[in-house]
Formats: sequence, C-alpha cells, structure tokens
Amino acid sequence: MRIERVEETLERIRREVERTPDGVLAFDGDGTLWSGDVGDDLFMALLEHGGVRPEAREALERLGARHGVEAHPDAVTLAHALFKAFEAGRLPEKDTYEMMAWIFAGWHAEEMRGFAQEVVTRRGVAGRIHPEARRVVEWARGQGVDCYVVSASPRAVVEAAVRAVGITPDFVLACTPKEEGGRLRTSVFEPVPYGPGKVTCLRQRTNRPLYAAFGDNVFDLDLLAAARVPVAIRPKVRLRDRAAELPALVQLHPEEA
Repeated sequence: MRIERVEETLERIRREVERTPDGVLAFDGDGTLWSGDVGDDLFMALLEHGGVRPEAREALERLGARHGVEAHPDAVTLAHALFKAFEAGRLPEKDTYEMMAWIFAGWHAEEMRGFAQEVVTRRGVAGRIHPEARRVVEWARGQGVDCYVVSASPRAVVEAAVRAVGITPDFVLACTPKEEGGRLRTSVFEPVPYGPGKVTCLRQRTNRPLYAAFGDNVFDLDLLAAARVPVAIRPKVRLRDRAAELPALVQLHPEEA
C-alpha cells in the first residue's frame, strides 16, 4: 500500500466532490476513528459492573453450546469464557459482535445509552481520536459532506463515541439490539454492519455517491472497495495482507496528536 498524506487524500476527495455533488464519506469506528475498541470497552465494563441480567443468560448458554464453550452458573463468568473463545478463534466474529449488543437484554434502551456514555467518558475516547481521521472529518464538515460511521460495535456506544469527533448519532450505523416494551432483547437487527453487511447497511440508509471510505481491518474491505477513494487508517496486519485485492487502497500517513 502506498502511504498518502492527509492533504493528498483530501485533494482526491475534493475532485470527486467537484465531479459528482451530494456524496458522502464512510468510516469504520474502532481502530479507524479512534484507537482501541469501544465495543470491547462497553462489554468489559458491563461484566465489571455485574450487569448481565437474567434475560441474557439463556442466550449466552445457547451461544456457548453452539461453539463448545462450557456452561457456567454465573452469567458473567460465562460471558468472559465466550470472549476468550472469540480471542482464541473459536467464536465467530459476527456472533461475538452480536453478543456484545444483545448481552444488555433486560436493560431499558435509555439505561444502556447512559451506561455507554459513562464508559466512553471514563475510557477517554475523546483523547483516542486519530489526528489524521479528525482532520478528514473536520474537512468534510467544512465542505458540507456528510460522514457516516459504519461499525459492528453496539450502537449506543458508537453514538456516544462519535460525538468526540463531531459526528451526530443520526449518521451512525451499528449493531442494534431489538426492543420490546422499551427493554432490550436477545436479538439484533439484520444486517449487522460487519464485512459485506457494512455496505448493505450503508446502502439501505443512502444511495448517495460514496466519495471515500476509511477502515483499518479486513472486515472493512467490502466497504473500502465500494468507495471511489479507499483509504486505510493505521491498518492491521489482516488488512495489509489482503491489500493487493484492492489496488486503489492507500494508507493515510499517521499523525501525532
């Protein structure tokens, strides 16, 4: 992958804006807009809080049974075991991201949003924004170009995190648990914005031209490929290993805060 300065990338996007008006940018969240993973932050905070409610326990047991994770009478211990199975490659990524959203089953949606905001504040997400990503978002806002965030992390925590970079929750597409009577359930809305689902979710929201997309991992590849200007921000090994599949992909030069 060729490394490109922010100014070069913005110039290429500017040319796309001139060529076709009313387009958008799309960003992955974790690792792309900010360092670390706010979905993991939220999940671990829930377990530390002991906030797994009875409504989620049976679903955790069913998930564990499907993937050979031993059941445990304590839901928090079982959730930790499932996460370890994910880290070991025994629990599929998509299943894990869904679990991180529906594990709040039994919570009121507003209650989860408040908890997520506390986690984002406590974990200092505002100080974890990548400077080069912030520059792109600020340029887009100045040009009147809408920026979508397409993430497999739970919607509540992504909505809280994007405020730190000046993006409103209206432009967040993330893993969203279903509700019943105001309480969250053990299921999520499909498609989940993971892999090809990122493109599907974005296209369900808007058919406007996609000037540029930004990602850091291999499951952002479909979203990157859908953009006129595909850009990797601090790419992980799995994306670098497959970068040849998308010859137009460039890496944005990392900047210091």
